[in-house]
Amino acid sequence: MKETHEDPLYIILRSKREATRFQILVEIAEHQPAVRQQEIAEKLGVTPQAVSEYIREMVDEGLVAAHGRGRYEVTKSGVEWVLRNAEALETYARHVTKDIIQQVAVWTALARDTIRKGDRVGVFMKDGWLYATREERTAMGEATMDAAPGEDVGVARLEGLIEHHEGLIHVCKVPRVERGGSRKVGSDLLLNVVNSVEMVAAVGLESYVALKKAGREPDMFFGSREGVVEAAFHGRECAILVVDEEFTDFLKRLETVGLAYTIHDLIVS
Repeated sequence: MKETHEDPLYIILRSKREATRFQILVEIAEHQPAVRQQEIAEKLGVTPQAVSEYIREMVDEGLVAAHGRGRYEVTKSGVEWVLRNAEALETYARHVTKDIIQQVAVWTALARDTIRKGDRVGVFMKDGWLYATREERTAMGEATMDAAPGEDVGVARLEGLIEHHEGLIHVCKVPRVERGGSRKVGSDLLLNVVNSVEMVAAVGLESYVALKKAGREPDMFFGSREGVVEAAFHGRECAILVVDEEFTDFLKRLETVGLAYTIHDLIVS
């Protein structure tokens, strides 16, 4: 157990000074090496003089390196300091949302049975939908209202783990138009992927046209990247065609959120 004065979470949440240092360091990292102290001051609601003083102190402490007037860079020590405090904040936020807010929140589910207000109900997920039933489940809560089968019902004081399996995402790369676009995508290869999934999405017009040529209308186009992530979190198996220049960034997004994916090569010569 850390002493209070050594706990990064305690320092950031209780000390306005440390919170400001944290924010300034993050701003420097985001905009380095050309750092505009006036913009940082306006964003954080402090004076430019205060920002300058904070930066000078962090340079002295080795958290920031100065490279001439208005040019700064976060050092390795500075990055480690930001990460240590960011991890503490993330852990605290997860505790608040999962362990505290969950106890007072009301979840919306579909009633699978006839439910009465005050009933102890089991909550589970199926086909992307959250259901409430009078059966015992790994997650249990209390109904906040009467509901007939198929109606929406509120569930409070949820406890336990909801039965849930995340969906696999099939990621397919499509060349930009200057590299052949939809003309380089094999329709048979494409159909072998999309015919086995529940939802299909496209990123880029080249991907949309490739699907249309294969006789398939995408379920998602606008906002499809986040739509696929959300669908997979709800247990839906998805395929997404992504133009090559956005392919790597999308894979990084999946790695960040921890979703399982597989890559398919649809390119034909």
